[in-house]
Amino acid sequence: MALTQVDQGLLGTNAQYTGFKNRIINGAMVIDQRNAGAQVTPSSGAYFLDRWNFNSSQASKFTAQQLTSSPPAGFTNYMALVSTAATSLGAGDYFNVGQRIEGYNIADLVLGSASGSSFTISFWVKCSLTGTFSGSLGNSGFDTGYGFTYTISSANTWTYVTVTIPPTSLGSWNTTNGLGLRVYFSLGVGSTYGTTANTWVSAGSYGVASGVNVAGTNGATFYITGVQLEKGSTATSFDYRPYGTELQLCQRYYQSTGNISTMAYTTVGVLGFIYPVTMRASPTITFSYSGTTNNTYRIDNAAQAVLTSPTCINTSNALNNMYAFTPAGWANSAGTGFNMAWYLNAEL
Repeated sequence: MALTQVDQGLLGTNAQYTGFKNRIINGAMVIDQRNAGAQVTPSSGAYFLDRWNFNSSQASKFTAQQLTSSPPAGFTNYMALVSTAATSLGAGDYFNVGQRIEGYNIADLVLGSASGSSFTISFWVKCSLTGTFSGSLGNSGFDTGYGFTYTISSANTWTYVTVTIPPTSLGSWNTTNGLGLRVYFSLGVGSTYGTTANTWVSAGSYGVASGVNVAGTNGATFYITGVQLEKGSTATSFDYRPYGTELQLCQRYYQSTGNISTMAYTTVGVLGFIYPVTMRASPTITFSYSGTTNNTYRIDNAAQAVLTSPTCINTSNALNNMYAFTPAGWANSAGTGFNMAWYLNAEL
């Protein structure tokens, strides 16, 4: 008997899928491992909602946040960008939010070939400004790009947008676990990184320079959700995946343990961590912890040593392959424990 969509959803993350229609991960903005809905002022290149990052030529001009109040029908979350200054654009300025798609996930588009496929981007957007807005796509080398435009006619109203991108024979495109395709939504771009609309060019871009400059209005808002990129020239319904599946897709690029309250040791403690999913590449690992200082750690049967910050070994991207060992405060004569969390980053 064939499974209905409901049946498949009930199977959760063990369900077998016949395709990966939406190449955007976390397009409905439901996963926010880093900030849990808190407002942040992202630096250029920083990720905030999972898989989404902010790029800018000037610092501290926008706040970013996952919000839940009054999303478009069928969605529970959206990304909110708010301008914090009235910023005039110089030729080399740019502000955008985007996603870097892994090469494996766009390989079937056959970009850079005469046999390539068109693809379609669709999304819901709301802005306090109106006019012609822009976005862009490009390769990992930032030497092949496409600028697109779309219109918001009514301020502070959710608008559904679809844009079809033609195939291209230009450029070199990664189809393995590196950066495959850049997708940017422009919040303002100057002439240096602006491009001609609706044509592939042999240059990188961050949008179309004639597009609305959201950064130019203090307090301007830009909200977006339901972002989908799919093969073909027609936008179809949003690809809702089970929450657990979406979280695992995000964890390929970023994951954390959350806070762990340890037992109180009086000699030596060791803590191991199993990856929930295999990561895209060997991650960069950072720690946060609290507790007393100048205590000891042991790696396997090695000698004890004084440690004033956490350490770890075996940081490959495979399952069961990362183990963290005692930071300062784990083992102490007073027998008190500590709180610890660590964060694994394999973003593109």
